[in-house]
Amino acid sequence: MGSLSIWHWLVVIVVVLLLFGRGKISELMGDMAQGIKAFKKGMSDDKDEAKTEQPMKTIEAEKAGVKAPEAEKSRV
Repeated sequence: MGSLSIWHWLVVIVVVLLLFGRGKISELMGDMAQGIKAFKKGMSDDKDEAKTEQPMKTIEAEKAGVKAPEAEKSRV
């Protein structure tokens, strides 16, 4: 009595198909796949930005007269 038999699962599947229809379920799965792809792309974009990020200038460095690494490269 505690476990669900194959008939219970068949009834549940039939009810879900009647409520959502075959087309609606495939649309939902397609939308979910696109969301996962967009999430993965966003995560990889964040990693790329982190690799190319320049060090931040601090107020103490400006007061001490330390120049930014970009300015030194452009002069050479």
